[in-house]
Amino acid sequence: MLVEALNGFHPILQALIATCYTWFMTALGAGLVFFFRSINKKVLDIMLGFAAGVMIAASFWSLLAPAIDMAEESGLPSWLPPLIGFLAGGLFLRLVDRILPHLHLNTPLEEAEGIKTSWQRSVLLVLSITLHNIPEGLAVGVAFGAVAQGLSTELLASAIVLALGMGMQNFPEGAAVSIPLRREGLSRIKSFWYGQLSGMVEPISGIIGAAAVFFIKPLLPYALSFAAGAMIYVVVEELIPESQSSGNSHNATLGTMLGFAVMMLLDVALG
Repeated sequence: MLVEALNGFHPILQALIATCYTWFMTALGAGLVFFFRSINKKVLDIMLGFAAGVMIAASFWSLLAPAIDMAEESGLPSWLPPLIGFLAGGLFLRLVDRILPHLHLNTPLEEAEGIKTSWQRSVLLVLSITLHNIPEGLAVGVAFGAVAQGLSTELLASAIVLALGMGMQNFPEGAAVSIPLRREGLSRIKSFWYGQLSGMVEPISGIIGAAAVFFIKPLLPYALSFAAGAMIYVVVEELIPESQSSGNSHNATLGTMLGFAVMMLLDVALG
């Protein structure tokens, strides 16, 4: 039913609707700050591990595997566009990581990364999660942009599954921003506002990704693998280290495996 409902919309509008949903899920997670002042560290680490597992699975089944198939159909070596795109995505995130001021969870202010600023800790925490959301929005946008090129309801179903998976893992990320901000002394309303704000970049990057592949079809396998590389960079650079940093490594690892399994199930069974 969801596939049929979206099928009549332009792919760029589909991408906007899907990324607004993922933004909404970030806001829903951020809304936990109205009910909790703090969150159990073990629970947070499991949630972060779960988000990492979802992103790893989505990177292969929703992005790299279709990119390999599309490269093969275009007559290019099946490994070339995915390899170029994947590495370019990781390098792009590394560049943004070096430039954008941000602060990881549970990290002292003096260890903030990116260009040095006098910005408050709360702003730097929000920017850290915002950095996560750039490749997520891009991935969803590119997947819906691909619908205009490949041209089957199965591809649309796969894009919807990817959006559902990204939204599912955005819920803990929203909570991971807003609740620590509350502990920093911000009001519940401000903590919620900053938490949901970190997801606002997803509709923007989603529209950019969808428009790029809609208007320039040869970019498609590169764009899909670019989004995969960017997401894997975020997982390895931030989500997994953060989930493993507080002595809950076994629980975080199980969370990662659960997230991977859930996304794999969604993508293989529904996509």
